[in-house]
Amino acid sequence: MYLAAVFLPLLGFLLAGLFGRFIGDRGAQIVTTGCMGLAAAISIYLFTVIPENAAMTLPVLDWINSGTLSFSWALRFDALSAVMLLVVNVVSFLVHLYSIGYMSHDKSIPRFMAYLSLFTFMMLMLVTSDNLVQMFFGWEGVGLASYLLIGFWYEKPEANAAAIKAFVVNRVGDFGYALGIFAIFALFDSVSFDVIFANAGSVSGVYWNLLGFQVHALTLIGFLLFIGAMGKSAQLFLHTWLPDAMEGPTPVSALIHAATMVTAGVFLVCRMSPLLEYAPMALAFITVVGASTAFFAATVGLVQNDIKRVIAYSTCSQLGYMFFACGVGAYAAGMFHLTTHAFFKALLFLGAGSVIHAMSGQQDLRRFGALWRVIPVTYVLMWLGSLALAGIPPFAGFFSKDMVLETAWAAQTAVGQYAYWLGVAAAFCTAFYSWRLLLLTFHGPYRGDAEALDHAHESPWVMLIPLGVLGLGAVFAGYVLKDSFVGHHYAEFWSAALFSAPGNNVIEAAHQVPAWVKFTPLIAALSGIGLAYVFYMMAPALPGRLAKALPRTYQFLLNKWYFDEVYDRLLVKPALRLGRFLWIQGDGKIIDGLGPNGLAHASRRVAGVLSRLQTGFVYQYAFVMLIGLVAFLLFFTLRIWWG
Repeated sequence: MYLAAVFLPLLGFLLAGLFGRFIGDRGAQIVTTGCMGLAAAISIYLFTVIPENAAMTLPVLDWINSGTLSFSWALRFDALSAVMLLVVNVVSFLVHLYSIGYMSHDKSIPRFMAYLSLFTFMMLMLVTSDNLVQMFFGWEGVGLASYLLIGFWYEKPEANAAAIKAFVVNRVGDFGYALGIFAIFALFDSVSFDVIFANAGSVSGVYWNLLGFQVHALTLIGFLLFIGAMGKSAQLFLHTWLPDAMEGPTPVSALIHAATMVTAGVFLVCRMSPLLEYAPMALAFITVVGASTAFFAATVGLVQNDIKRVIAYSTCSQLGYMFFACGVGAYAAGMFHLTTHAFFKALLFLGAGSVIHAMSGQQDLRRFGALWRVIPVTYVLMWLGSLALAGIPPFAGFFSKDMVLETAWAAQTAVGQYAYWLGVAAAFCTAFYSWRLLLLTFHGPYRGDAEALDHAHESPWVMLIPLGVLGLGAVFAGYVLKDSFVGHHYAEFWSAALFSAPGNNVIEAAHQVPAWVKFTPLIAALSGIGLAYVFYMMAPALPGRLAKALPRTYQFLLNKWYFDEVYDRLLVKPALRLGRFLWIQGDGKIIDGLGPNGLAHASRRVAGVLSRLQTGFVYQYAFVMLIGLVAFLLFFTLRIWWG
């Protein structure tokens, strides 16, 4: 049963990928979705039993045995992996089911369904790994699968560029992660989690000499691992790939950018909590980056016009919340928000896909309006997701996001205060852009093409059923999971899966914060909703006038704080110039010029000179033979004379 929860998606991938031509589109959909449905059902069962049974390791096969580096391929099942199994398999199953309708007219259905299952399997490898190298296999596997999915429509140049960008930016973070693994092996002489966690306290005082400086070993490791997490989870400075990845099909956005790949970094930080608890500077850095990302992405989401990009920046912002919860030591709160966010953000992405499906591919918010009469079921479900995202009670986001903010305040540190207030500001922005999206899409006058509206229709039930299930999660997940994740029973639930250093009681302290700390995020969210209603319902001309009054601010936000432009000028263009120089001067003139091309040119010149001797006159050949004979006799004469 444990193995089935992990390997059923691999079976679906192999059947659809290898035999897609034989089983056809419908066969590929049935095989992959059926395997995912079984895996999801098993994961729900395991979620109910694993925390009670504590940690369990299931060996699969011997893998590497080289000197002191020795470990097996094994699956680790504890509360942390059980939560991730639940999230990954359930959301992936719903995305597979949704894709049957959304991708029904695509010409490469078996390939798409196979890629979805491959991605899911790689993510499961990541979250059930028993050592860092095995986790790195899953880590790189989801990077490969995301590249294939983002660039699925490879006929579109934008999709190819987005896939390459995601792959390259993630490699930057992965380099830091790989260095972190090397550093851990150098410190612990092992990459197995059990060995690392058991000895973390004993090496907490170790310092390394790095470039003449004494560096705390665990702090350095914490920084390196978090660089990897920044890439996968699209945190500030390594976030630029996420909005561009919206070029992929909408089910890909829901799977990768809501519940799975982008949460891999949060999972890594939580899994390595026994190390990070002894690296307070690394945790402070995680808190600052997470809070800054939450605010940055929320401000950019205020002015985006592509419906999927608005939700993408929302994802980036919510990941920031998860990270700064982990940064203040509230790993359980970070995992709580990760779980609830998976439901309501997947709902919003798939709901956006339903809107796009109804409007024949249109994604521009400015071309929508008054759609609530046309697609009423999607309308209601998008409201549920938006209420959960904004943190309005009693929806799931209210419980988890407020808990994250309360733990930031309860930490009673400077970085915790920084995270709390930026988180409150991000909550205001989140509510504003969520209702901006709802109002521009479903209310007000219709602003698009009349022909598109004539053909608009509600999505088929195979797409609406997954939305309904996710809607239930968006409503009830927070209330149902609160007590186990961050409530009175959180210590028993997480047991040994999450580690807190002695004296870290931030979860308990979060329940005792002043009332104003609890209510401030809700007031901010309601204020954002009210302002959006004023802007887009009561005075719809006001946003345009404000943009004209503050053109630089508007352009700054519209251009995403100019990160892409800065990177293009500082990194991309110099790299292209260097590459062109090395190509023309280094490769062309030096390597090829002196190497293959040079030798070939020299051979041609020598051959040209020698060919002049081939005149066809016998007397010239006889003269050459005579010269050769004289030279031969002279050589032996001189040899005898000197001998």
